[in-house]
Amino acid sequence: MSLPADNIKVCVVGSGNWGSAIAKIVGHNAAKLPNFCDRVTMYVYEEMIDGKKLTEIINEQHENVKYLPGHKLPPNVVAVPDVVEASKDADILIFVIPHQFIRGLAAQMLGKIKTTAVGLSLIKGFDVAEGGGIALISHIVTKHLNIPCAVLMGANLANEVADEKFCETTIGCKDMKIAPVLRDIIQTEYFRVVVVDDEDAVEICGALKNIVACGAGFVDGLKLGDNTKAAIIRLGLMEMIKFVEVFYPGAKLSTFFESCGVADLITTCYGGRNRKVSEAFVTSGKSIKQLEDEMLNGQKLQGPITAEEVNFMLKNKGMEDKFPLFTAIHRICTGALKPKDVIDAIRTHPEHMQTFGAK
Repeated sequence: MSLPADNIKVCVVGSGNWGSAIAKIVGHNAAKLPNFCDRVTMYVYEEMIDGKKLTEIINEQHENVKYLPGHKLPPNVVAVPDVVEASKDADILIFVIPHQFIRGLAAQMLGKIKTTAVGLSLIKGFDVAEGGGIALISHIVTKHLNIPCAVLMGANLANEVADEKFCETTIGCKDMKIAPVLRDIIQTEYFRVVVVDDEDAVEICGALKNIVACGAGFVDGLKLGDNTKAAIIRLGLMEMIKFVEVFYPGAKLSTFFESCGVADLITTCYGGRNRKVSEAFVTSGKSIKQLEDEMLNGQKLQGPITAEEVNFMLKNKGMEDKFPLFTAIHRICTGALKPKDVIDAIRTHPEHMQTFGAK
């Protein structure tokens, strides 16, 4: 697979908080780099804001006033309310939508995009596989659109990226001909990219850390302090590594020490919506769904859904006890356990069960 040598066209599929922050970067780079077409399309799910269409506001004011207020988008980023119209000429399709919408959008786009196009998924979450369990979003893009799809994951809270505060990110891309082009359209002075070829592990890190962040939020809600939170983060990382070993063997341990792994895990457990809503779940007594509606301005919470999908796989393999943190977080989210039970669940974690003298 190869991209054109020049006039490379980019479409950002999605326009929420993270989608808009990425569109700001991509728009700026496309205008500056000689091998890219200046015009960047951004698919925007049409909404009315104070009686006016969101796409019109973005195209006139160059600002996504709903999802990224206070940040100007480059004027070469054009909001388009029809996904087929936005994506039909693109050579690079950057997917930044809630994971539950990917199949529906892919169905609309199938046969309407360039056969030579390349995908880049920034979607943190899994989809439900047929019959239950998880399906990787990049695999769904490839299967439903017949195009290769790389992934980008990292310690990248959208508002901080939009504020141009320094951070790193990780691109997982097997094709080393495409990788430099994807890096160039994303990288800036404040947003540094490392490319690895371990696509699946990069993507899985981006989804699993949302489960751990729910555990961190419970700890914050229970006022248990930073030591306890550090234990949740460490044991969460160990379960992430073990999950990949069991279900997606062949990953490199070094991938977990890239931005997509430990760094993303830390930042999500201290910032991010999964932590925030999970803390409120403890302190308010309200349901996750209720808090999502009240706190997230139309955005979706990924942690509890991911925990459910992962639990399905663990249950099928009889491995829930080998992943006590993931299992407890799922049960707390569904009301089967109380938030305080998270500590009981990890007190005798397999990581603590050393056997001395074993050969």
